[in-house]
Amino acid sequence: MVRILLTNDDGIHSDGLAKLEEALREVGDVYTIAPASEMSGASHSLTLSRPLRIRHIDERHWTVDGTPTDCVTLALNKILTGDKRPVICASGINYGGNLGDDASYSGTVAGALEATILGVPGIAFSLFARENFDFTYAARFAATAMRKVLNEGLPEGTLLNINIPPGPINGVRVTRQGIKNAQPVITEHFDPRGRPYFWIGEEVISWNLEEGTDYHAVEGGLVSVTPMRSDMTNHRALAALDSWNALHANSALQD
Repeated sequence: MVRILLTNDDGIHSDGLAKLEEALREVGDVYTIAPASEMSGASHSLTLSRPLRIRHIDERHWTVDGTPTDCVTLALNKILTGDKRPVICASGINYGGNLGDDASYSGTVAGALEATILGVPGIAFSLFARENFDFTYAARFAATAMRKVLNEGLPEGTLLNINIPPGPINGVRVTRQGIKNAQPVITEHFDPRGRPYFWIGEEVISWNLEEGTDYHAVEGGLVSVTPMRSDMTNHRALAALDSWNALHANSALQD
């Protein structure tokens, strides 16, 4: 059977991770390397300022006291090497959606991205729900999606960001990232010694529900499948910025 790497950003004890692992056992041999604690919002961060510790739970489970990116990096370069190397990586299932701009903050998406950068196709799975997180249908769909990628492949350097509405699957749409109108909500508090500390949250004002976006798909009860890649170049802007090619380092000194 094919070897599957499983990670997430909600941590090793997440129900979404457990349900996904259970479903993927029908697809291949699953090896889980996940953060020891919750790392939501970790984005594509790599821990460089301190050492990392790997805890070997059993022959198929490890934890890392770091980010999802750390987990995948260590999995593919230290834990599952040689003939143990996975052929595909699943990340999730996340508590809540990772749509539009939120994908850039997501540790779930970052886990799949890191695998893709390291040459292993990655798929991120998120359950678009706000309460009553039942991962049953999402996990079943994830297994279907994994089989499809294993059978058909993905374009080189491509990962999939898949957001799944709760309940039975009503359909699937290939989408692009949407845009939201949001602002940070920062609350200030004080510890017992009178020193201030802050919580950063977010207030979503509205979503752009333009047809073809991930927001439009999930709001319509459909699974959103968004192809992504690590290349952050705005290719459409290259021609518009062509004049920069004539700019010299000493131009600021010229009148």
